[in-house]
Amino acid sequence: MTHHPDSARHGSTEAPSTVWTGRATNRVQWLLAAVGAGCMALGIQLAVDSAWTSGIVPLLMSVIGCVAAGLLMLFGTLAFVHVAVKVDGDALEVRCGHAGLPRRRILLTHVVGAEFAPTVNPRQWGGWGYRWRPEQGSAVVVRKGEGLVLRLGDGRTFTVTVDDAEAAVRFIRDRLHLPAPGPAAGA
Repeated sequence: MTHHPDSARHGSTEAPSTVWTGRATNRVQWLLAAVGAGCMALGIQLAVDSAWTSGIVPLLMSVIGCVAAGLLMLFGTLAFVHVAVKVDGDALEVRCGHAGLPRRRILLTHVVGAEFAPTVNPRQWGGWGYRWRPEQGSAVVVRKGEGLVLRLGDGRTFTVTVDDAEAAVRFIRDRLHLPAPGPAAGA
């Protein structure tokens, strides 16, 4: 859901908004977090209810393995349940999950272009989460769908999936005084 505080209506004398915020959520991640919690519960169950007759080493390995796998799945998925994007006059800030970590801040002075991507697929990036691919740049992908692609001054790109990405692109282009993409030449 996108919120545009103090946004001006077309034709009004109000000042345009100075901040754009957007968000994207992936409910499937909650299912994966539940699986992680189940692994942790299994590890705890093994530690508490086991008769310890099979030896300490196999049981300890099972308990540690279940708890470790559960923690990795639980916290790894909860970090990417949703993403919040904020663009103000100075920078674009991306915060992931409930704790806001990982976080990425890109100064608008480093941005040379902004484009709308109608479909960003996690498969393109190797899955959900914070991704880096040498041929594509970096991305925060929490779900399949529309996204915002920033072209940076150093030649890299940064992609983030966010609802109403077209509005974010317009907002960034207005801030940077970039022309809107026009029809293809020769059309």
